[in-house]
Amino acid sequence: MRRPLKLSDVRLEDYDAVYLPGGHGPMSDLWLDADAGRILTAQLASGKPLAIVCHAPSALLATRIHGESPFKGYRVTGFTNDEEEAVGLADKAPWLLEDELKDKVGVEFSRGPMWEPYMVEDRNLITGQNPHSADVLAGRLLEVLS
Repeated sequence: MRRPLKLSDVRLEDYDAVYLPGGHGPMSDLWLDADAGRILTAQLASGKPLAIVCHAPSALLATRIHGESPFKGYRVTGFTNDEEEAVGLADKAPWLLEDELKDKVGVEFSRGPMWEPYMVEDRNLITGQNPHSADVLAGRLLEVLS
């Protein structure tokens, strides 16, 4: 049986793209994981596709060095404050993704209607707003790769 790679063992030259799935998990650990930050920063600089959906844009917080992120000024989307409120978790979360991305990374956050597929593409970064966006995000990633 194959085991998942540790992020510290990932070699980007072995891959054509990076795709980060969502869920609340990334908000627990990827937002402060130095290896996640290294991978995202290197992938952005490579010009190869970087696709991130739902809560996974929280990993962009790990790209900050001395408070600055290479993603500053990028147009992105992710799970919105309103969607977090709607699922009843906004008051239980230590922070909200939309707020943190705008305040700490300096992105231009964009949003579509709640629970509808919505995707934003800025250079080689492709982001999806919520779980319903995974299909359009993956479709676009496949187009870019072909």
